[in-house]
Amino acid sequence: MRGEAERAPRRVTIFGSTGSIGVSTVDLIAREPERFKVVALTGGRNVGLLAEQAVALGAAHAVTCWPECLAELRERLAGTGITSAAGPEAVEEAATRPADWIMSAIVGAAGLAPGLRALEQGTTLALANKESLVTAGPLLMGTAARHGARVLPVDSEHSAIFQGLAGESSSDVERIVITASGGAFRDWPLESLAAATPEEASTHPNWAMGQRITVDSASMFNKALEVIETKEFFGIDPARIEVVVHPESLVHALVGFRDGALMAHVGPPDMRHAIGYALNWPERRHLPVARLDLAQIATLTFRAPCETRWPALRLAREVMQTGGLAGAAFNAAKEAALDHFLDRAIRFTDMGPVVERVLERMDAENALKTDGLSLDAVRQADHLARARAAEAAADLATTA
Repeated sequence: MRGEAERAPRRVTIFGSTGSIGVSTVDLIAREPERFKVVALTGGRNVGLLAEQAVALGAAHAVTCWPECLAELRERLAGTGITSAAGPEAVEEAATRPADWIMSAIVGAAGLAPGLRALEQGTTLALANKESLVTAGPLLMGTAARHGARVLPVDSEHSAIFQGLAGESSSDVERIVITASGGAFRDWPLESLAAATPEEASTHPNWAMGQRITVDSASMFNKALEVIETKEFFGIDPARIEVVVHPESLVHALVGFRDGALMAHVGPPDMRHAIGYALNWPERRHLPVARLDLAQIATLTFRAPCETRWPALRLAREVMQTGGLAGAAFNAAKEAALDHFLDRAIRFTDMGPVVERVLERMDAENALKTDGLSLDAVRQADHLARARAAEAAADLATTA
């Protein structure tokens, strides 16, 4: 067996390198450059950061998903030898370039297609894009199985579950408990939520994340997606998946076994832990995260979530019961409702009703059923759900 110094560098690609997960991934790779060879980086409009990352990591290729940003990207990379491209098709092409490990950190349903392309190459996919499993879990996991690829979870909760299940039999699992911080409004009076602003919703008490996921944390839509993701990734009966509010954000998930034991994963609220675990798997290596002082922490608190405050959790269970294209519709409606809230077209408390109206209407239109889950079917459901969400948001804005 070759020693560590003799191992070939692991070829890696990062989708969404300029977002919060991507930046943390870049940070970890940059600390041990001899262990990695960066094949490609993809990002959005922040082409300055994308180019800076590509040069720092010695990437072979850089892609912006926005064609109008290509000229700037090429200008910033001039003379470096790094090739560049733009557009969704270019992101998918980057997924086909030979790599050993690919981070999927693109936000939203846009992460599904490149993730599928990566799995078709037999690549290990580190999945931070929870929408892929929510919209098309059976398609994603089926593609991985057919091509001998592996999917590793990067969400802190699902990484915690994955670690808690190591060496255990799934038949012994009695329940899964995922934790939620409760976000910005966990202690607000219910009657004050309707007046909450995007700025107030964009401040997380524990985690440093992008705006959209921070608002999703406040509405608990992020946790609703994670409940569905838990079902799809681990094959757990939805009735065995629980959510508890844990304000300290130190216990990320617990696995309960039929002998009554609960295995908890405890760590600081730093995404580099879950990212590093997936990056180094099956090894564990030193990570630059804080070490907890349990005596200083002293107390961990938990409480049941209020579904009046967070209707997203109830809707997630209805989505799992419906199946088919309900996950795709749920995610698209959620993304559209969030857009309308950020644009101040609807109130914070209108997001749940928008999503519920979309699901009800698409169910009545028989638009949630499918003979076979495919990328095209998911895209069609996504498009229709966004249109229906715009109509629902307009209705709510009129009656407000």
